Amino acid sequence: MNIRKAAVVAVASIAVAGLLAGCSTSPSGPSSPGSSGGSGPVSLAPQTISVFSTDNGQNLATLQELASDFTSVYPNVTVNVAAPADGGTVLKADLTKNQLPDVIVGGGDSNFLMLQQAGVLDDLSSQPYMSNVQQAYVQQVTSMYSESGVFGVPYAVNAEGLLYNKDAFTSAGISAAPTTWTQFTQDVATLAAKGVTPLGMGVQGGDNWTLASVWNSVAQSLQPANFGQDRLAGKTTFAADMGPSMQKFLDVLKLAQPGFNGASLNSQLADFAQGKTAMLINGSWELSSITQLNSNVNIGLVPFPTTDTASQNYLTSGIDALLAVVKSSTHQDAAQAFVSFMMQPAQAQKYASEQLDFPAVIGVTQSNPTMVEAASYIAQGQVTAFPDHLYPAGFSEANYLSQAALNLSNGMDDATNISQTLAAMDSAYNSANVQQ
Repeated sequence: MNIRKAAVVAVASIAVAGLLAGCSTSPSGPSSPGSSGGSGPVSLAPQTISVFSTDNGQNLATLQELASDFTSVYPNVTVNVAAPADGGTVLKADLTKNQLPDVIVGGGDSNFLMLQQAGVLDDLSSQPYMSNVQQAYVQQVTSMYSESGVFGVPYAVNAEGLLYNKDAFTSAGISAAPTTWTQFTQDVATLAAKGVTPLGMGVQGGDNWTLASVWNSVAQSLQPANFGQDRLAGKTTFAADMGPSMQKFLDVLKLAQPGFNGASLNSQLADFAQGKTAMLINGSWELSSITQLNSNVNIGLVPFPTTDTASQNYLTSGIDALLAVVKSSTHQDAAQAFVSFMMQPAQAQKYASEQLDFPAVIGVTQSNPTMVEAASYIAQGQVTAFPDHLYPAGFSEANYLSQAALNLSNGMDDATNISQTLAAMDSAYNSANVQQ
């Protein structure tokens, strides 16, 4: 999820005329609520379904458009789309009150896991559209829990890693993005010698979330398998398992521009767009902002080369949107029809194009030139989940990473910094996990 997205409180109702069931002859509707295609839509009785997004309003307009498209196929159905600020908190309250919506559009994160563990979601594994979903992301969902079944179907994904300015690289005599840590450090030295800032960071104030991008990029290659699930279950701690990740995090910060703690993200995006800075560690959600700053910018997004084994350096890619149906919904036919409609290529293409996401639906492409390179890694399955997507709501690792960055700037030795930071993270995590 793009954590720069502005929080928006909004509820949109897509009103429809009281037409007779089956009036529409649109060929885009499924032949049955759970299918992914057919000669025409089935009849649905007049009803209203609620679609709830946890994306803090960012995808509201797109969901409104898709809901309107759905009602043109199913004119007896009204779709209420809600995208409140802090959707995860609202969803938790709705779960407590047993007032969940019919359809949930959320990330592959702790909010989804909360619902899955509560047993309130339908198993969608038998739906025909499941055969048309990237299996790497289906596995990313199912690896979060021990039960069999798919309780949320991956729809759109994002990516995080190393953004690099290809023209800056070419001017410095570097022919390709680094694929190993050694190559990365060599490129840093080469770029610096050419008078280009090798690695830009802007973490001032509210921009400290960008440190989580660094953390996600290094931790995914270095943390033990199943760390996220084991930490949630209280089977391990950050102090016990995340020392190597924290050391690499600090090693990366040492290669950033001097004074990065006092720099803003916007300044770094501007320098990167103009080729003054060659690399950033961030995500696909920044690409549109960068191209707005320089429409001719030539950039790529590749896995951050955390280790010296290229095949072990994955593009950090998380499920930005998955679709789930609430088991207790009294509108199962319409809810299932809505999800089936969303999974059709035309709708998946609209969502991916407008949200600048990568589609999880096979055959749907992301054609934005700045995203083609990252898309190739996704197509190959060289991806892994965001480590922090399994952190409990209320725990923000960025606050503690920011302190670690300040400690580094103030001259604290790495061993002390790592010990203090991981202990603080464990304490805050425990408090947030109890509240979950």
